[in-house]
Amino acid sequence: MFEPATEVPVLRTPTAAPYRYAGRIRSAVVVGTGLIGTSVALCLAGHGVQVHLRDADDDSGRTASALGAGRLDPPAEPADLAVVAVPPALVGQVFAEVQQEGLARHCMDVASVKRGPLRDAEALGCDLSSCIGSHPMAGRELSGPLAAQAALFKGRPWVLTPTERTGTETLNLALELIALCGAVPVLMDAAEHDRAVALVSHTPQLVASLMAARLETAEPSTVRLAGQGLRDVVRTAASAPAMWMDILDANAGVVADVLDDLAADLTATVRALRDLSAPPGTGRAAGAGRLADLLRRGNAGHGRIPGKHGEAATRYDSVAVLIGDQPGELARLLADVGATGVNVEDVKIEHSPRDASGLVELSVTSGTTPGLAAALQARGWGVRLADAASPIP
Repeated sequence: MFEPATEVPVLRTPTAAPYRYAGRIRSAVVVGTGLIGTSVALCLAGHGVQVHLRDADDDSGRTASALGAGRLDPPAEPADLAVVAVPPALVGQVFAEVQQEGLARHCMDVASVKRGPLRDAEALGCDLSSCIGSHPMAGRELSGPLAAQAALFKGRPWVLTPTERTGTETLNLALELIALCGAVPVLMDAAEHDRAVALVSHTPQLVASLMAARLETAEPSTVRLAGQGLRDVVRTAASAPAMWMDILDANAGVVADVLDDLAADLTATVRALRDLSAPPGTGRAAGAGRLADLLRRGNAGHGRIPGKHGEAATRYDSVAVLIGDQPGELARLLADVGATGVNVEDVKIEHSPRDASGLVELSVTSGTTPGLAAALQARGWGVRLADAASPIP
């Protein structure tokens, strides 16, 4: 088992004191200026690090530079760290190029699959003592440098997959970058990581796409009825197909294993629904029991999703507020909420397809809803309280 450098064990536990920036990273090269690469570059540049950008797509590089993410010229001397933000299949090749050019003294990648890039780097003869794999568990359904945010990683897990050959200084620099980005480091084995993301990231993406694909040929009158539940399920289906093809290609076997289990559950659910739709006395009770068990398991699984900063999921109440569809209404609502002193944990907006209005659902800590509702009503807002508290991860 690889152990991190002794001077930074504080970063291994989320309850420990925050890691202090010691200034090891004075210069960095970010290879790949998509969403993740540009977000890392913006964060580093915001901390005073000299950032150099490189991308095969000149337009993407120029856009990232114009956003303040860094400069396009190469460093005059080897940078302290190269952050490789390219598809998994290209990571090993870029590691090799960085080392051959002397572009940086240490390399870390941010690809969402870890075993393949490590094997590729080793096969290409890379010095693995100065390379480390990583994966920030953050992203958006949007892609490209224009979607980048310096705060994208704040409070999010950032997986590191060091090996026995990873050097102490390389690990220290990776930990420092994670601290600068405001993320929480998590040490994992590369294979363990790939199994984990197959379940919590890659399969959900496919499920979202599968559900959204049902809408492609649906009647327009049906699609117009789509509410927040469907929107939540298919949100990530808007992600770039080319990007996800790269990711799924690199982790195909493990994702297929998860889908096999999901397919078995789907088959059992279809059978339960068929039984439930049959005449009385022909298996309806058994079908209802299996369906109820699935819903119960879903509740139990949802309850295991951690809340903010990794703690157990907290239960929140919802306050729904009707707002007009005109500029400034949402800002006015949030300002009025802020004036009450109630902290909003989540916001969902559902726009009516036929009316010039929308419904804003505010998730707030249980027990604060009566006072908030009264205060908003006094300010002229139409308010509706949810019937029961619901867990918000």
